[in-house]
Amino acid sequence: MGDNREQRSGARVRSDRNVVLACIAAVAGMGALSYAAVPLYRMFCQVTGFGGTTQKAEKAPDVVLDRMVTVRFDANVTPGMAWEFEPEQRTMRVKVGENVLAFYKASNKSDKALTGEASFNVSPDIAGSYFAKIECFCFKEQTLAAGETVEMPVSFFVDPKIAEDRDADGVHEITLSYTFYPAKAPSSGSAAAVKAREAGQGS
Repeated sequence: MGDNREQRSGARVRSDRNVVLACIAAVAGMGALSYAAVPLYRMFCQVTGFGGTTQKAEKAPDVVLDRMVTVRFDANVTPGMAWEFEPEQRTMRVKVGENVLAFYKASNKSDKALTGEASFNVSPDIAGSYFAKIECFCFKEQTLAAGETVEMPVSFFVDPKIAEDRDADGVHEITLSYTFYPAKAPSSGSAAAVKAREAGQGS
């Protein structure tokens, strides 16, 4: 009788241990999935244009269509980012397939060098699959010295493939939106570049 009781007690302990181990494994697995979810989601958006994520291109297309699109430019900064940031043109009328250069302007209003990084998207969301950038300030972090103002170019085009998408027939206006937020502290290289610019401005 005592042996049976001990066997049942031992089995219960092993069962409880297995449950605890399973719970720990589940929590660790969920943590790993959540960590991987951000880069996977970003890759998915970049490939599909989901959520208005724009595309990156090596060169402009060979075909330019007569179809015209109005591109509107939007600029924002997050709280705590001591920059003024605005587009130098509010709208542009462009041909589909035409490579276009637009400019934004950023000014550091603080008394120290600040590094920012820009997030971006276009609306309507369906346009994300067809709005491609060849060069853009948003491809890397930007460091501005105290009081510095710079022009920030973006070279883009609307992919002619948009004409093949019946769901995009009603897209006559696209809004390109950027939001600058604080990045990590400037690297030694960035700091050196800032000092060089400051020296040039003082000479």
